[in-house]
Amino acid sequence: MYYGSRTNYGQALGILMLNTGFPRIPGDIGNATSFSFPVLYKVIEEAKPFNITDVDPKLLTPFIRGAQELREKGVRAITTSCGFLAPFQKELAAAVDVPVFTSSLLQVQYVYPFLRPDQKVGIITANAQALGDRHFEGVGISRIPKALIGVENTAFAKTFFTDSGRMDEVRAEADLVAAAKKLVGENPDVGAIVLECTNMPPYSAAIHDAVGLPVFDIITLANYVYAALEPRRFKGYM
Repeated sequence: MYYGSRTNYGQALGILMLNTGFPRIPGDIGNATSFSFPVLYKVIEEAKPFNITDVDPKLLTPFIRGAQELREKGVRAITTSCGFLAPFQKELAAAVDVPVFTSSLLQVQYVYPFLRPDQKVGIITANAQALGDRHFEGVGISRIPKALIGVENTAFAKTFFTDSGRMDEVRAEADLVAAAKKLVGENPDVGAIVLECTNMPPYSAAIHDAVGLPVFDIITLANYVYAALEPRRFKGYM
């Protein structure tokens, strides 16, 4: 017996989106084909690329409203489209009765134990100057050894921070690969890389190929959570 209360069903993951106009290619969190399962988007109109890195406290209320709206529509977990929302982790998680993961940076705390004791987690961020203690405290990674590099002065960053309507995918990949190589070159003790920015997953494979390290991004985190929401039913034979 089934009982209904909504218009649509089957979208386990809800995504709180910034209000943007730049291209979102496959792999980007804003492209639904990045996922192997259905997702439901909610745009937060007040959240723009130019005001998100500062994480204006005034944005918390609309993000909470957005999370609650997604929950009312039936999602069973919620994420966001910007890793810089890490300071809102506790407040957003408290606002709804389903798991919330605001930032790919949450993975730093479970990646680090995988590594040798003398290694650290590398983080590639859209803006290293803006990413700091309150983001790390928000997701509980302040005390974890990490190395950080930003791409704020690249064509990749310009596309997103200026909300450009055009994107050079080849150049963007070159920017991310160059950053990864520099990160590892200056920090040979980096044992894995976490991509803060939700626009970076299209280049995870290229980064991996370039430096030979495991690469974690918002899509790997979403897949991890979804696997818990929809546990696999095993079939086989003995």
